[in-house]
Amino acid sequence: MVSSDNKDYYYGHTGETKLPVDDQGPTASFRFLNRAAMKTEGDTEQEGKLTESWSLCTVQQVEDLKTLLRIFPLWSTSIFLSIPIGIQSSLMVLQALSMDRHLGRHVNIPAGSFIVATFLATVFSLSVIDRVFFPAWKTLTRQSMTPLQRIGVGHVLNILGMAGSALVESRRLKVAKSHNLTHQLGSIVPMSAFWLVTPLAIVGIGEAFHFPGQVALYYQEFPTSLKSTATAMIALLVAAGFYLSTALIDLFQRVTGWLPDNINEGRIDNVFWVLVVIGAINFGYYITCAMLYRYKNVENAEEKSER
Repeated sequence: MVSSDNKDYYYGHTGETKLPVDDQGPTASFRFLNRAAMKTEGDTEQEGKLTESWSLCTVQQVEDLKTLLRIFPLWSTSIFLSIPIGIQSSLMVLQALSMDRHLGRHVNIPAGSFIVATFLATVFSLSVIDRVFFPAWKTLTRQSMTPLQRIGVGHVLNILGMAGSALVESRRLKVAKSHNLTHQLGSIVPMSAFWLVTPLAIVGIGEAFHFPGQVALYYQEFPTSLKSTATAMIALLVAAGFYLSTALIDLFQRVTGWLPDNINEGRIDNVFWVLVVIGAINFGYYITCAMLYRYKNVENAEEKSER
């Protein structure tokens, strides 16, 4: 039986017999976890003081775990944002190597340099979003854009970027076929590689929305004791996403014929369309998680009003 009396819970050595200043006990969410902080007869000595016990947690420790459990579904949706970005950045190099990379007559752009379009779009978009987009949003809606809304926009732009990459690749394959270059390994398709810039830029704009949105969400929702964990959450999801992108490319090579040595004989456009479908499903998952999620300050306000 889980007690509803705040005095039955352990708040730490300095306040084991007192309630917190704001009279805030364990929250009602994940109520079964409150047992970990509930004092029992076995936790006390003869003098009435609480003993050091591995089975007894403070209320703050329990609430920290609840925070991680609440945020995990939203965090997991962002892994599927990093996977398409990792695959796009890898396949983009193969596409650029088979396309005309000349800028003018004498300058030949390295294939790996086109990824810079994503970084430049992100940097430029950050300033535009902060100075133009957010004020316009607040003027139209009379509300500031929430972190969850920023992440949602990033999801949509990510999907559009993958769709753009699929369309560019479809066009590249058509040009290769029309010039009888399909079966010529290492041939250069007479199509400018700068077609790749647009979908890369769209993904970069999406990153300017969802990465800062995630940082804001984690710092806003995590307690002070987990601020360092909030920073690590971003690095962890990016690492997981890029690692899984490598595994997914390997899966495509094993199961399909879309990624042969000669990409003119392959169907990289199908790979991007699969990513569009995965992104759309993931976006639906994100919308569900976002609708069910309650911000920490809202949850605390509701519980105080109930009391």
